[in-house]
Amino acid sequence: MLTAKEIMTKEVITVTKDTPIKTLADLFIEHKVNGFPVVDEDDQLIGIVTEKNLIEQNKNLHIPTVIALFDAVIYLESGKKFEEEVKRFNATRVNDIYTSKVITVSPDTGLDEIGSLMADKSVHSIPVVDDKKIVGIIGKLDIIKGLAQG
Repeated sequence: MLTAKEIMTKEVITVTKDTPIKTLADLFIEHKVNGFPVVDEDDQLIGIVTEKNLIEQNKNLHIPTVIALFDAVIYLESGKKFEEEVKRFNATRVNDIYTSKVITVSPDTGLDEIGSLMADKSVHSIPVVDDKKIVGIIGKLDIIKGLAQG
């Protein structure tokens, strides 16, 4: 069975939280990938930003339903969710749209487990991490290539 280190893309392009949205869009166009790992100043993985994150940034802003009762305003929906949507809608940097919960695998993770993770968790890019350092990334095409080799 093939492992992550045998199918991964070794040259990983990363972005930081300060990467502008315009630059991110240009990177997606130039490299034709599904996502980019987000790293901190020490090159440690802190998240991932995907095409979906970028596309969702442009969806319509949903204004929550409220009730005015006397001098109080009562939100019928989560005020926190609305704050997150406003932040997303006004995003100018990766920091405003990236996902901090990242599914990762180790270099020795088998192809079958990686495929299952992608299918079960609906992710299209999985960073390969060894001792907190990104050593590669696996996309859908890498899985398909691995299956063709297998």
